[in-house]
Amino acid sequence: MAAEWVKFCYSWLLLWFCIRASESRNTRRSLDNDLLQPYTQGHGPAHSHRHVRDCQALINDNATYESHTPHGRSSQPVAESKVFVTDVEKGTRWVLGHMTVVHDPLKMVSVLEPGGPGGCEMKLRVSVEDTAKAAGCLYAQNGGFFKTKSGECLGNVVSSGRLVQDSNGVQNAQFGIRRDGTLVFGYLSQKDVLDQSNPFVQLVSGVIWLLRDRKIFINESLQAECSETEETGSLRYFADVVSARTAVGHDEEGRLILFQIDGQTEKRGMNLWQVAEFLKDNGVVNAINLDGGGSSTYVVNGSLASYPSDHCASDSRWRCSREVSTVLCVHQPLCQPANCSEHGECVDGRCRCEKGWRGAACDTLVCQPPACGPHSLCTASGCICDAGWRGTNCSEACLPGFYGDGCTKTCSCFNNGSCDPVNGRCVCPPGFHGDTCEKACPLGFFGASCAQECRCDDLCPCDPQTGSCNTTLPVDTNYTLHRAGRCLAKQIFTSWRQEEESHREQPYLTERSWLVITLVLTCLLLASLIISCHQVCHRSVTSRFPERKDYSYVPLRDINGAPSRAAETRKGSLGVEDSDSQDEIWSPSHSGRS
Repeated sequence: MAAEWVKFCYSWLLLWFCIRASESRNTRRSLDNDLLQPYTQGHGPAHSHRHVRDCQALINDNATYESHTPHGRSSQPVAESKVFVTDVEKGTRWVLGHMTVVHDPLKMVSVLEPGGPGGCEMKLRVSVEDTAKAAGCLYAQNGGFFKTKSGECLGNVVSSGRLVQDSNGVQNAQFGIRRDGTLVFGYLSQKDVLDQSNPFVQLVSGVIWLLRDRKIFINESLQAECSETEETGSLRYFADVVSARTAVGHDEEGRLILFQIDGQTEKRGMNLWQVAEFLKDNGVVNAINLDGGGSSTYVVNGSLASYPSDHCASDSRWRCSREVSTVLCVHQPLCQPANCSEHGECVDGRCRCEKGWRGAACDTLVCQPPACGPHSLCTASGCICDAGWRGTNCSEACLPGFYGDGCTKTCSCFNNGSCDPVNGRCVCPPGFHGDTCEKACPLGFFGASCAQECRCDDLCPCDPQTGSCNTTLPVDTNYTLHRAGRCLAKQIFTSWRQEEESHREQPYLTERSWLVITLVLTCLLLASLIISCHQVCHRSVTSRFPERKDYSYVPLRDINGAPSRAAETRKGSLGVEDSDSQDEIWSPSHSGRS
C-alpha cells in the first residue's frame, strides 16, 4: 500500500513539473487585456426562440434564419485570401484586414475545437496557430465566444458532423453548414439545431446578425439578443465600439466569406455598423459577427498573419495572439464525412466507395431491401438470403428436399414427407409420424400426426391415412395381426382354462395320496388272493387222502420216554397245526387201522 502511495505522489509530481515546463516554454502567451465580451453574466439572452420570432419584421414572416445553397465549384482553387487596407470615417482612420473566399465550403471549411476533438469538453484554450497547424489548415481564424476564466466554449458547436455541445436554445446569431451543403445564418431553435433530417455538419455561435439578405440587421439583432451589460459596457456599446473584428458570411454564388480586421478596443478597428457596410459593399448577402477584440486572429499555413491587440505576458512591449476556443479552418477538400462512412477513401474531396457501396458519403448499399426482398439482408457483397430462401433477390423458397442457409442441406424425410425449408423439420403426411416420418400410425389411429382414433365396428382397424373402415391392410400388417391374434388367442384360452380350474371343487386328497392308497389296496388284494389259493390247494389234498383224518402224528421221542415233553410238543404242535395246516391233523376215524 505504501509503495502505491509513493508511486501516486511521484506521478502527480512529474505531471506538475511537465505543466510548469510547458508554461515556461510558452513565452508568447497574451495578457487577455483587450477583452470585448457582449455579456457580463452568462452568455446569450434569457428569452425564448419564440420571442425572437415575434420581434422580427413582418416581412420576414416566421423565418428566423436564412438558408442558401452554394454552387459546386470543385474545379476552382480551394480558397482565395486577400489582404486589404481601407479607410473609415473619411480617411481619418485606416484599417488592415483579411478577406478569404472559399468556393466549396461543405468540403473545405470546418469548425475545430481548441486543440482538436475534445477540446471543448476539457475546456481548453489554444492559440489559433496551434489548432490550425495540427489540423493542416490553409487559412484559419478564430470562431465562437468562450469564458476567459474557465475556457468553457459558449453557444452551439458542431464539428465535422459531431455535436460537441448544445446551447439549449440560447438565441444568438448562428452560422452553420448542413449535410447537403446548405449555408445557414440567423437564429435557430433547439429543434433546428438537433434536426436529423438534414443535420448540421458544422455549426458555431456568434453575437449579432450583421447582414440579412443584403440588409444591415444590427438593430433587429440588438432587440432579439437583448441589451445586457458586459465587461466593456452594454450590448449597444459592444456594437458601436471600434475594435478588432471577425465575421463570416456568404455571397450570391454561395461562396463562404471569412472576414478579419486588426484593431484595439476604442483605439482602432471597426464597429459592427462599419463591418456590415464593408461586407455589403463587397457583395456579402448574409453575415454574423464572431468573437473579436484580442481574440481576433488570422493564420495562414499555421503562421500568424494578423496583428494581435493583446500584450505578451512575458514582455508587454510586444503583442501576442490570444489562446481562444473554436476555430474556422479552411483546408484541402474533405469528404463528408471525412472517413467516407468507413466504406471508402477520400480522394480530392470525393469519396471513392468500396465495392457494394455508393453515394457521396459511401453510406448507401448498392443493394437495397426492395431489391433483395423481405427474406434477405443487404450487404456489400449483395443480398444474403435468410435460411430457406434462394435466388438473386432471395424471393424463391428452397427446392423440395433441401433446406437451411443457401438451401444446401438435404432433407431426410421418408414416406413422401416434406421438410421445413428453414430448419429441416419433417412434416409427415397423414398416416405417418416420427422425426423422419418413418413410422406408420399404430393400429386404431389415423390422420395427420396419427391424432385421430378409428371409429370402426368391433374395434376393427382403419386406413391409417383416411380413417376408412373398408380397407385392405398391407401384407406386413396382416401378418402382424395374424401373429398378434394367435398370441392373443393363446393367452385367452390359457386364461379361460385357469379360470375353469379355479372354479372346480378341490379334492380332499392329492393325486399322490390316492396313488399310495391304490398301491396299498392292490397289495392287500394280492395277499388275499394268495391266501385263498393256498386254502383251495389244501382242501384239494385232504379230499384225496381221507384216511389221514383218524390219526395224529406223534413223534418217536415222545414214545421212547419223554412223555411230558412229547405231550407239550404235541400240545404246541396241535395249536400250530390247527392254525397253519390241515396236513398234520389226522382224524382217528380215517386211520389205517380201519
